[in-house]
Amino acid sequence: MPWKFYGMGFALTLALFYCAIFIWPVVPSVPNLSTANSLAKAADKVTVGTTFQIRISPQSGLFSIAQQLAQQGVQAYPFAIMLSARAILVGSQLKPGTYLLPQKASLGKILLQIARGDRIRASVAIIPGMTIWQVRALLDTNPWLTHQTELMSAQELLQALNLNYDSVEGLFFPDTYVFDPEDTDLSIYRRAAQAMQKQLSNAWEQREAKTPLQSPYQLLTLASIIEKETGRSSDRTLISAVFSNRLNLKMPLQTDPTVIYGVGPHFDGNLRKSDLRKYNPYNTYMNKGLPPTPIAMPSKESLLAAVNPAKNDAIYFVARGDGSSQFSKNLRDHENAVDQFQRKRKTSSQTTSQH
Repeated sequence: MPWKFYGMGFALTLALFYCAIFIWPVVPSVPNLSTANSLAKAADKVTVGTTFQIRISPQSGLFSIAQQLAQQGVQAYPFAIMLSARAILVGSQLKPGTYLLPQKASLGKILLQIARGDRIRASVAIIPGMTIWQVRALLDTNPWLTHQTELMSAQELLQALNLNYDSVEGLFFPDTYVFDPEDTDLSIYRRAAQAMQKQLSNAWEQREAKTPLQSPYQLLTLASIIEKETGRSSDRTLISAVFSNRLNLKMPLQTDPTVIYGVGPHFDGNLRKSDLRKYNPYNTYMNKGLPPTPIAMPSKESLLAAVNPAKNDAIYFVARGDGSSQFSKNLRDHENAVDQFQRKRKTSSQTTSQH
């Protein structure tokens, strides 16, 4: 019967069409990306035959995606790409991002990959205790970001982020931020700033009634000092207690990290007596109270420690040399602790070196 003949012909055509979608290679055999410098290497995805890169822009419809694929080297007409995507039921599931496609891959294979969202992701980690100088250098040198802020001043960066502060120090929450290659560094700053505001607000709501802190910004500042002074996480609330007690007693904080911050980004690692005697707004040996801004990016733990100090009367502490600190309630005990953990250790070290 004629209808059987036509039916068989249609079925054969359909079979050939689907075979073509999944068998005919559309990705060039010549890579458009150097394996040695590829995004795949950064994303731990370097494999043989995955060095053909394409990028699909955000908020792209099927027609736009088909055009982008064809323009970037996929060897198929946009109409064929659209028809194939609909035929395998992924026309509305194609996701934006940067993809590494297998060389000589079929149209069906790459469309399914894009529908799964199996794309490259890069990441950048802001470490607790980093200063703004270190964070800016970190983002400025990241090869997978589009750099919009590299030439911005601190004030321009604040304006771009719509932040009403006098300094950018301390405003970016330490965390690992995952992003699509070619995202902007401004987007990372924005996410980190929003995360810090959220953590700061949460911590401020948990503050004790008797806290000497008068604003969330003072909380941020104290937390940054705690972050830089803490060698062992279990000491955070005790260090917070020392600084809170000093603030309540109107004593200078006398903390070296603030002086180091005042020296600036070119500090050579050697804090001298002359630095302690030189006036700058961050010298807490010469100025009472908190410094004018934070001195680093504090962690969530330091933010919470700043508003919930340990119930302790200590007003001194000294490093033991193993990451922990010895806390004292009076100057005599503190001097004894300094003798025990620092002066004698230095003498012993000098004697050992002479032998």
